[in-house]
Amino acid sequence: ISYLLSFGPRSYLSSTMTERFDCFYCRENLQGKKHAKKDDKPVCVRCFDKLCANTCAECRKPIGADAKELTHKNRHWHEGCFRCAKCYKPLANESFAAKDDGKIMCGKCGDRDGSSRCQGCYKVITPGSKNVEYKHKVWHEECFICFECKQPIRSQSFLTKGDDMYCTACHEKKFAKHCARCKEAISSGGITYQDQPWHSECFVCNTCKKPLAGARFTAHEDQFYCVNCYKADVAKKCSGCQNPITGFGRGTNVVNYEDKTWHEYCFNCKKCSLSMAHKRFVINGNDIYCSDCAKKL
Repeated sequence: ISYLLSFGPRSYLSSTMTERFDCFYCRENLQGKKHAKKDDKPVCVRCFDKLCANTCAECRKPIGADAKELTHKNRHWHEGCFRCAKCYKPLANESFAAKDDGKIMCGKCGDRDGSSRCQGCYKVITPGSKNVEYKHKVWHEECFICFECKQPIRSQSFLTKGDDMYCTACHEKKFAKHCARCKEAISSGGITYQDQPWHSECFVCNTCKKPLAGARFTAHEDQFYCVNCYKADVAKKCSGCQNPITGFGRGTNVVNYEDKTWHEYCFNCKKCSLSMAHKRFVINGNDIYCSDCAKKL
């Protein structure tokens, strides 16, 4: 950024006045003598240097009446002290940049100092050069590389692990879970069942191929089935009500005897309807009887 300087907050005069006038401080007669003005009051050179001179922002010494003074934003310099903080180039008649920390720099050093540095090579990223910004940090385009294969990522999609960046292929190879069915990497989404990861599109009913994510299903011999397909194709039929035994809905307990299976709530005496679960019973054909009813057959 370029700024303008003001040169000398005062004027130095040699009096040619015939009437007497004096230094505002020491009352010395200034007729015919070199003097300065401070707040429109005449001041001799000696009093000016002692009482009125500004302090140089660079060397911290007073800027005397005989010195050329440069001023910028209420700060003052000797002409020779006003120079670039980096290369020491004199800036009295040059454009310059004033930094937030108070440093004065020439245009070239100011541009370099204010430029961002690459997080890969730590060199300055010059204005107009191709770069990549991510989370308030910046890289040269060729320095923004995959942590694994070291190839530039450029405008491709990438994934992170800690502070490291990975191209999609390397991230999948190194970190991604693999689907229990198709064995391919799961790059995003997916579901977990019994500690195994699945693509959502792979976790489907074995019969109708309907997606099972978020739906009721059951497993049978390492295969998954939606409720309808399990009832129709897999589930055993209750020997009492002839409906599928699924474990869904009312009751989940079953009774097995020889090659027959019942819902527990269907395992009742044919005659008196008493539940035979956990009790002695008699089979007559396809019917169940309690001991008392069996005696009356």
